[in-house]
Amino acid sequence: MTLNVVPKGEIPLIAAIDVGTTSTRAILFNKQGQEVSKYQIEYSTTAAKDKEASSPGSAGSGKGIIFSAEGIAIEANEYVEIEELEHQDATLRFPHPGWVECKPMNILANVVQCFAATLISINKVNDERVENNLPPYVIKCIGVTNMRETTIVWSKKTGLPVVDYGIVWNDTRTMDIVNTKKSETPPEEQERLRAKTGLPPYSTYFSCSKLRWFLDNVPEVLEAYESGDLMFGTVDTWLIYHLTGNHAFVSDVTNASRTGFMNLDTLDYDDELLEYWGIDRSKLNMPKIVPSAQYYGDFCVPAVTKKKLTEAAWDVLTSFSQSGIPIQGCLGDQSSSLVGQMAFKAGSAKCTYGTGCFLLYNTGTKKLLSQHGALTTFGFWFPELEGSEASKPHFVLEGSVAVAGSVVQWLRDNLRLFPRAEDVGPLASRVPDCGGVVFVPAFSGLFAPYWDAAARGTILGMSQFTTASHIARAAIEGVCFQARAILKAMSSDAFGEGAKDHDFLEEIVDTGTYEHSPLSVLAVDGGMSKSDEVMQIQADILGPCVKVRRSPTAESTALGAAIAACMAYKDPNERVWKDLNDAKKWIFYGGLEKEEALRTPDNVSSKLKIFASQSVDTVRRKNWKRWEAAIERTKGWLHDAEGN
Repeated sequence: MTLNVVPKGEIPLIAAIDVGTTSTRAILFNKQGQEVSKYQIEYSTTAAKDKEASSPGSAGSGKGIIFSAEGIAIEANEYVEIEELEHQDATLRFPHPGWVECKPMNILANVVQCFAATLISINKVNDERVENNLPPYVIKCIGVTNMRETTIVWSKKTGLPVVDYGIVWNDTRTMDIVNTKKSETPPEEQERLRAKTGLPPYSTYFSCSKLRWFLDNVPEVLEAYESGDLMFGTVDTWLIYHLTGNHAFVSDVTNASRTGFMNLDTLDYDDELLEYWGIDRSKLNMPKIVPSAQYYGDFCVPAVTKKKLTEAAWDVLTSFSQSGIPIQGCLGDQSSSLVGQMAFKAGSAKCTYGTGCFLLYNTGTKKLLSQHGALTTFGFWFPELEGSEASKPHFVLEGSVAVAGSVVQWLRDNLRLFPRAEDVGPLASRVPDCGGVVFVPAFSGLFAPYWDAAARGTILGMSQFTTASHIARAAIEGVCFQARAILKAMSSDAFGEGAKDHDFLEEIVDTGTYEHSPLSVLAVDGGMSKSDEVMQIQADILGPCVKVRRSPTAESTALGAAIAACMAYKDPNERVWKDLNDAKKWIFYGGLEKEEALRTPDNVSSKLKIFASQSVDTVRRKNWKRWEAAIERTKGWLHDAEGN
């Protein structure tokens, strides 16, 4: 491994590569967690183009605008590129109802292209800095974060995909496979499998059923498997394999724990789990499971991407490849967001408001199996932080809400209540409350903690008094109520057996005091979190036990990967941040101690926005009971309506 001690007079940066479901970006962060250089590519799909055409105000907007899955308009500029389908196949495609595929070679090329753009940009900046007698920036190390569960298979001989697509995490083609497995498996065996993986074994979500589908339905994949040539991995494995000169074949614990093959106790693949899915370990090449912060290999530009790059991009990447810069951080996207939000300690939680909502509750080194429908998975593992709890694998409970930002998109595109997604907050704030309206946005069923696939979107309590503002506010509240329901369930899990009927977010009526809540701060990021109005509604619904804290950086997921890469150095003097507390000190408080920063109004800490509940206790409790009543009326709608 090459040691990269930054010489005096140079300013260290950490690079993060972030591959999401609908975009890829590369970002260079400084010690304050600020973006010094950034480039991203947004994927074009038929669905996205349809949204553009049908959206109010989109006429004449041109091909330089696309709408994200959250319904937010994204416009091409110097730092943002929109994939042009006229010149290449779509990176993300939907070949059949419920099927979602990605092109692994496109993802790799997009990553390299984004990284090249940041290098070209920082080189120009450095030329100007040197001319003005300022110290240049130097990239110290690289971290990777990625969408999880997405499954890719490639050839050990060639390094190329056996088929030109991967199966994305939200693809549902394996429904028959998982239903058959469930019907054939006794309940006690189902529970034993869940205890090993922390996951519900019969969900199309995870990689195990996706690999099984490949073997059952694609002859080329089965042939490669039988000959011992098949390599299996998730997006992190695919990228690190191609971006390291030594072709490191690894997957970190936060990604490997989402395959359905990993035992949470042994931190390794489990023979029983592999056998359950009909996988012969001797025939399949599986990545080594490693910590989230560890030296994997030095960056090397993949030769297979040369044809897709400009000459300038290829030259800058080739030159950079000779610098011996290590790739040494890796986290699945939701875990990376947890780290980027500084939710390091047991009892801390984060919520990312994207198309849906993802809530992670840090349980520390203790593995908890939820009794309320949450998943058990890993948050991070930084073994080089000796003497710190973070040196051990940290577990999290994870819950998800199916519909969050997508309900805003629905209000905009389907009901045409406003022209831009950003307008939902101001519209909802025109009224002091929802006017008795409850909106349960269960467009595709209810996720945690309700788990009812037969539920459907429902609006209750409307009258002639109801306005567009009431409906918009009720829609936002519907997302926030679901977030509260998950946090309530996770609180019960954290306190263990006997805590089932307690609401640890609410006041004990008999004593007039509040329960000792297992969490006090909910860290938030993602599209909807940018709205002050929406976050105040979330704080009011949670009540006084929990404050809502918005991240000072919009790219918390990428920042988490940068922090992970930094923590891979054994010597603290090599790290940009000495430890996790130091990272929090610099990113949240500009290098000052928290108390001192809070006494300095114009310090960077002003970007750390805190939302506290302004709700009246009796009103909040009444609204929660009304929400629970609405949920009961929403459940099982398809079964009831169809007489099943």
